Amino acid sequence: MPRTIEDRTLEQVGGPGSVLARQRRDHAEMDALMERHRALPDGEERERVLQQTVQLVFSHAFAEETVLWPAVRRLVEDGEVLTSRVEEEHQQINDLVADIERLDPGSPEREDKVRQAFALIRQDIRDEEDLLLPRLQEALPPDRLRRLGAAWDTIRRSAPTHPHPVVPRRPPGNAVLGVPLSFYDRVRDLFGLSAPGPAVRKALAGVAGAVVAGVVAGVLTVIVWKRR
Repeated sequence: MPRTIEDRTLEQVGGPGSVLARQRRDHAEMDALMERHRALPDGEERERVLQQTVQLVFSHAFAEETVLWPAVRRLVEDGEVLTSRVEEEHQQINDLVADIERLDPGSPEREDKVRQAFALIRQDIRDEEDLLLPRLQEALPPDRLRRLGAAWDTIRRSAPTHPHPVVPRRPPGNAVLGVPLSFYDRVRDLFGLSAPGPAVRKALAGVAGAVVAGVVAGVLTVIVWKRR
C-alpha cells in the first residue's frame, strides 16, 4: 500500500509544479485558515477568515473534480471507488456551507455547521493525501504529474468560490454549470455581495456554459491527455 504524500519531500512528489505538491500546499493553507478561524473571537476578522476558507475550498475542489478525479478514474484500478468517496465528502461540505451562508454570523446553528464543515474538510484532506493521491503518483511519472498540475492550476484560478446546488460533481456537467457561476462568485467576493438566487445562476449558466465547457475541454485535451 503506498504511503501518504503528507511527509514526502518536494522532490519526491515531483517538484513544486506537480499536482501533488499543489494539492498539498492548498491543504496546508486550508488547515491554517481553519485554525485561525477557531482561535479568533467573533467579529469581522473571524468572518473574513471563514470566507477565505470557503473560497479556497471550493475553487480547490472544483479543480479536483474537473481535472484530477477524471485522471484517477482513468489511470487507477479502483479510481471510481476512491473518487466517489471524495465526491460524497465534497457534496456534504457543499450542503453545509450553503446552510452557513444563509445563517446569521455567530448564531449557534451556524457555528455548529462550521464545525461540521471543518471536520469534513480535514477528513477529505486525509482521504486525498493518504489514499487517493499516492495511488495517482504510482500511475504517473513526474513529468505527467507536472502537466496535470498545470491543468489543475488553470481550472482552479477560474473556478467557483461558493457552493452551488445546481452544479454536479463531474465533468462535463460541472464545467457547463459551474464555471459560468465563477464570474458571479468572484464579483461577489470582490464587493461582498450576497449569494445569487436561482434565476441568476440559471441565466449565467445558459449564456456562458457552452463556451466555457469548450475551453475546459481544450485545456484537458492539450495539457492533461497529451502523450509523448
